[in-house]
Amino acid sequence: MKTYLLLAGVLVTLPVIAQNQKALSTSDATYITHVNLVNVHTGRTDQDQTIVITDQRISAVGPAGKIKPPANAKVIDATGQYAMPGMTDAHIHFFQSGGLYTRPDALNLNAFTPYQEDQQWIKAHLDNTLARYLATGITQVIDVGGPLSNFSIRARTDTMVAAPTTWVTGPLVSTYLPPNLDEKDPPIIKVNTPDEARELVRKQLPFKPDFIKIWYVVRTGQQPEDMLPLITAAIAESHANGLKVAVHATTYVTAKLAVTAGADILVHSVDDQPLDNDLLQLLKDKKVLYIPTLIVMQNYHRVFTQQFNFSAHEFTYADPFMLGSLMDLQHLDSTRITLNYKKVRNKFIVPSKSDSIMLSNLKRVQDAGILIAAGTDAGNIGTHHAASFLPELLAMRQAGLSNREVIRAATINAAKGFGKDKNYGSIEKGKIADILLLPKDPADDLSVLGNITSVIHRGRFFQPTSLIPVTPEILAQQQLNAYNAHDVEAFLAPYSDSVEIYNQTTQKLLMKGKEEMRKGYDQFFKRNPQVHCQVINRIVVGNTVVDQERLTGISQVVNAGAIYIIENKKIRKVYFF
Repeated sequence: MKTYLLLAGVLVTLPVIAQNQKALSTSDATYITHVNLVNVHTGRTDQDQTIVITDQRISAVGPAGKIKPPANAKVIDATGQYAMPGMTDAHIHFFQSGGLYTRPDALNLNAFTPYQEDQQWIKAHLDNTLARYLATGITQVIDVGGPLSNFSIRARTDTMVAAPTTWVTGPLVSTYLPPNLDEKDPPIIKVNTPDEARELVRKQLPFKPDFIKIWYVVRTGQQPEDMLPLITAAIAESHANGLKVAVHATTYVTAKLAVTAGADILVHSVDDQPLDNDLLQLLKDKKVLYIPTLIVMQNYHRVFTQQFNFSAHEFTYADPFMLGSLMDLQHLDSTRITLNYKKVRNKFIVPSKSDSIMLSNLKRVQDAGILIAAGTDAGNIGTHHAASFLPELLAMRQAGLSNREVIRAATINAAKGFGKDKNYGSIEKGKIADILLLPKDPADDLSVLGNITSVIHRGRFFQPTSLIPVTPEILAQQQLNAYNAHDVEAFLAPYSDSVEIYNQTTQKLLMKGKEEMRKGYDQFFKRNPQVHCQVINRIVVGNTVVDQERLTGISQVVNAGAIYIIENKKIRKVYFF
């Protein structure tokens, strides 16, 4: 019997380290012993359990005393660890990057970065985005609407190792056509008649969508009832073909009309007024899945006003280049932008009245016994793929849901709501082996979901840190992001403990060690609360990054440069010039 231990988040063998992930991903059975299992059905944590994984599935679960590994079995001793199902982000969009330039219909910055560049970036970095989902414990994602190319992403993730299982639909059946989006492979298509609505549903059938999505948007001067025949036709055609229907309907009236017409899933909160007993009962009677997406609009407002509150989790797991782009508004030519971030701060208040309504409505939905799934609407401006999921869960906790209710919303509820619970959503015999190993019980502390020991996906074991690339350019970008956010601890994270900072011209040592940096930059940020650094040009050669920089928000504009030298995946030396 070969025994493996889980120590400090590292999977080790006795006596050698298991460095090859394939060593734990063969078709032979693997026994995870003495683990505490978070049971999403009973609402309890079952102590001292054994989970057996054969191929991609869970072949047995039960008390450790009753399941004895055979002599030649691979055994992982998970004493002190907690196992919960892999999580599902039930609302994402792959056609959006999460960066500043990804929704030109909301904020048109094509004059600075053309929309097509954002779209090309998404395609070029798709594998990295998928790996980030897995690193954050998200083993399934649900793309609730995008171009027909969505279906090729699903096919790709079906065969990839380091990618979540993906369920998708195609273009949104919409009552409104937003401007400036892709016209060749449109993510949103406006229908004008019931026949057009039915035809758009039928157009997707050859691609075998997992469901159909409707965008029920009412513009100024329109009445919700005016579009109802379109909604009803799309729902009827979808149901006739055995497909569930997810609807974007954020007002009380549109949500009620959509559910009455047969909508199976509401992909956003109702945010304009409190839910009353009539609508709550309707949601319950119709067995509607409710996905609150609490933070997406708040993230838009934070970007539009440049008032950020990035967490350490976001600095670590968000794509650093997309996160960094969100702060570009501070150096783009304001005379060429319709939005002035300083002037709109009185308009976009965070949190807003709608935020409060969404929180209270979520608690009402939970108390009414309606099925809730966690989803972020990731890809929208300011809502990061993978990294925004934990903040969404914490927002659900803020709404008054218990930790266990949030865990169910992140696991079994999404699987049930989308009809996937036969294979996903819980740790049970016969289901796909999507499991998270954690150092603490998430039912006691949800924040432990940001400190995952191991991710098991389709029976394969991954260390989260191994899934996130660490390159010299990424390290330089991460420290730049934290600098612009004035977050000292996040700024220091990419640096070596023994970092040295020099004046390139004089070769004078300016600072040595993180503690000296912490004191110096903490005082600097306090003295200069508006400081912002723009990278004008960047050159990467091996382990060296050279940035040409422009500093604003201080007594005078400073044009400078920095040379970052990386050693052992940390910034070891910096030369300012």
